[in-house]
Amino acid sequence: MRGAVFALCAAEVLTMIGVFAFPTLLPAFTAQWSLSATEAGWISGVTFAAYAVAVAVLTAVTDRVDARLIHLGGAATAALSCAGFALLAEGFWSALALRGLGGAALAGTYMPGLKALVDRTQGPRQPRWISFYTASFSLGTSLSFLVTGWVGEAFGWRAAYGLSAIAALAAVALVAMALKPVPPQPPQVATPLLDFRPVLRNRPAMGYVLAYCAHTWELFGFRNWVVAFLAVVLAQQPGAAGPTPAAAATLGALVAMAASIGGADLAQRFDRRRLCMVATTLSGLMALGLGFAGGLPYGWVVVATLVYSALIQLDSAALTTGAVLVAEPGRRGATIAVHSLIGFGGGFIGPLAVGALLDATGGSWGIAFASLGVVALLGPLALRLLR
Repeated sequence: MRGAVFALCAAEVLTMIGVFAFPTLLPAFTAQWSLSATEAGWISGVTFAAYAVAVAVLTAVTDRVDARLIHLGGAATAALSCAGFALLAEGFWSALALRGLGGAALAGTYMPGLKALVDRTQGPRQPRWISFYTASFSLGTSLSFLVTGWVGEAFGWRAAYGLSAIAALAAVALVAMALKPVPPQPPQVATPLLDFRPVLRNRPAMGYVLAYCAHTWELFGFRNWVVAFLAVVLAQQPGAAGPTPAAAATLGALVAMAASIGGADLAQRFDRRRLCMVATTLSGLMALGLGFAGGLPYGWVVVATLVYSALIQLDSAALTTGAVLVAEPGRRGATIAVHSLIGFGGGFIGPLAVGALLDATGGSWGIAFASLGVVALLGPLALRLLR
């Protein structure tokens, strides 16, 4: 059981190396391709739009087909999309298409990987295994910032995407060797494959789903623009001490991973719903002022982004675990599908909204990040109303 959990967590990290390569190298792409902030927002966000479209089908299928097979196909597609970006990307439209393919690949790995884990674990430790897996998303994010930032700076962005393709292929080999086939558990009452009405009628599950949508809107709106934000702050303070923007984003993702695991542990000890409400409220309130703090010394701004990264992620694993725990037996795949479809729909809009607001306001990071806080504060409302 532990071997399967470790393999799935490691595979998740490997397939995610290329996910945040574009926002990590955004200053280079903006200069080379003359992108506007809105265009950059589209390229960043289309990954999560494609994810939201594909995940409903791919994850729902795991109620009828072993999730291991879906994960293998998703990891292979991730390798293809990264290799294609390295060889073929030449501007806005080609980057948009290849990032979209990468989003479909993520839909075939992230939540199907969670379903594969749930199908292979049981007992009182299962929520902790789930939290480890969902927290590995942040570890993958941190390595994406770190590896692609370092390789891109040293050898160019095409080399960074080439390495990402190799990492995804390694994930294919790992899952193929480490996971044994497991037959899925059929629903107690047969329904058409994409009939999500039973999930939509599950009020406790939908409370977590809508709160997760607000969470991902805020999370990806911030993560896809944090490197650019810190680069602007650093450019206004030549010679300022502190880590590079990419290194700060890497640290932030690592802090977020620890916060996610810690939040999941707290959710097991205390009321899960109340913890999520408190965490989301705190992150939303901080978002209202973070962008306006850009005039502070660079080091202090970096510290603020690290604190904010922890607050955003504090409820991430707890929200996903909550949706899984209240799902009907035999409909966990469908519940995870709705959770991801609606949740990552917010993940698409968040980066796009930040880019559009930057263009509309002449580069006001205060207004752009405050919009994330407004959305985040809707999460506690959903949890309260849909008990």
